[in-house]
Amino acid sequence: MAMQSLIPAGDFRSRYAADTTIFPTATSRNLAFLAVVVLCGAPFVLTQYWLSLLIQIGYMAIAALGLNLLVGFTGQISIGHAAFFGFGAFTSAYVSSKLGVPVFFAIPLAGVVTALVGLVFGLPAARLKGLYLAIATLAAQYILLDFFARAEWFTGGVVPATAAPFSLFGWVIRGDRNYFYVVLAYLVLSYLLVTNLLRSRDGRALVAIRDHYLSAEMMGINLTKYRTLAFGLAALFAGVAGALYAHYQEVVSNEGFGIDRSILFLAIVIIGGLGSVMGTLMGTVFMVLLPEAMEWLTSAVSGSALDRALDLGTNISFLREIAIGLVIVLFLLFEPDGLAHRWRQIKAYWKLYPFSY
Repeated sequence: MAMQSLIPAGDFRSRYAADTTIFPTATSRNLAFLAVVVLCGAPFVLTQYWLSLLIQIGYMAIAALGLNLLVGFTGQISIGHAAFFGFGAFTSAYVSSKLGVPVFFAIPLAGVVTALVGLVFGLPAARLKGLYLAIATLAAQYILLDFFARAEWFTGGVVPATAAPFSLFGWVIRGDRNYFYVVLAYLVLSYLLVTNLLRSRDGRALVAIRDHYLSAEMMGINLTKYRTLAFGLAALFAGVAGALYAHYQEVVSNEGFGIDRSILFLAIVIIGGLGSVMGTLMGTVFMVLLPEAMEWLTSAVSGSALDRALDLGTNISFLREIAIGLVIVLFLLFEPDGLAHRWRQIKAYWKLYPFSY
């Protein structure tokens, strides 16, 4: 009975639907459902500290998923993703607080508005590539940051904007234990949408552009259309994630959407694995927990014999920031395909064991 859940030797898929299935085996499908069920019970057993980390992983994973759709699946580059994340946060805060739109509808509305802004920046960027594209997305980052600073009617200027708590038909959701389910629902929905998108004609067109854009153009794929679409989709998920962030914090300041957060999103995509939906989630978990692990490490080292021997002193607090840059460099050198590739290798090893060579 156990062998029925495994893929037999060889490729026996005779239908296209079988080749594009989300879960290749019943075991993988059951494990995914089990993971969601376990997460649903997390608020009953975890402390508020761990719940806040899980919520952070949730909205960061949604934003990083949009960036991976642009960078990993389409072969473009963006170092201004945090600006769209911030635009979604401010948009949702504005329409919910100033226009009276319920937060339940404000979050997807913020994603749509941010997607339109992404399309505006994506139109000229779709005709660029390489270094020129990177500079264009960096310009978008600073244009939106300047807009955040000057549009006081929209962002509050130097005064942080207030975002209403999540509500649905008069039912207000407050606290990490309740808001966790909101983020989890958006996370599952976003990953299902992207996974199904990649199984469609448009998703295959994006991958074809990434693999070889000249061949894709010769096959009749409109490069400008799909590159622009990729920017719009990336901005859509960034906007939804920013809206979730805004209503979780309930205060939004333009200081939290700088270039450092854009680099963080890129680090998540690189470490998780370019062109991998599962790798995006793995990279997010890694990058969110890394600063917490470094905080524990610096607290353990502070005042110890190692601290006195190296004369670290106050510099030990900077280990947390140094670790993020060091991890990116190490992954680029020794694991360029990311955590998702390593996970596939581990699965292949045990599947072929003892003939895993």
